[in-house]
Formats: sequence, C-alpha cells, structure tokens
Amino acid sequence: MNVSNTQVQMRKGILECCILHIISRGEVYASDLMEELKGANLIIVEGTLYPLLNRLKNAGLVTYRWVESDAGPPRKYYIITDAGEGFLAALADTWEKLHVSVNSILAIHASKSQTSDK
Repeated sequence: MNVSNTQVQMRKGILECCILHIISRGEVYASDLMEELKGANLIIVEGTLYPLLNRLKNAGLVTYRWVESDAGPPRKYYIITDAGEGFLAALADTWEKLHVSVNSILAIHASKSQTSDK
C-alpha cells in the first residue's frame, strides 16, 4: 500500500465539510476558498475544487451569484443554502464523533507504545 494514496483519500473525504464550513461564514470567491484550504495544508487544485463546488451546487447545498469586477470578467461568489447549512451540521456532528473515536484509538496505541518502551 502507498501511504500517499491513503493520505489523499483522507483529505478528499473531509473536503466537502471544510468547503461548506468556509462558505457558511459568508459568500466566497473560489480562489479565496482555495487559498484558505491551502493555508490549512489541505492541498487542492482547481481540477478538484470546481467539480466539487459543482456537485455541491447540483445537490442544492450551495448557490452562487455573479459579481461584476473592475479588473476583468465577473466573479462567481458561492453562498451556502439552508439545505447546505443542515448538511454541514450533520457533517460537523459526524466529524466530531469520528474525531473523538479516532483519537481514542490513537491514544490507546500511544499509551501501549510508551508502556512497551519502558
């Protein structure tokens, strides 16, 4: 097995939650969204982001509005919908439960490792 592939899959699995959370704070331009994800070390490229945003839009979880720009073509700003807020709440609850569960398992492993090192 390749650890890199597993790491990529783990990141992809949480991207929807992170993207919805960022959008829930207020409308956001895609490149600003990408910057925040990269800043959080969630490496993402346009070829991943735009299809995901499109899937979220088609699912009714986000919408967008066009805003005229002084420096080029109009910009598309994404906005979370009421359905998206509910979906995000469910994802956040699931994340919290997974976080507690995984950390519990990792803590047991860490304590056994420390005990065997002594």
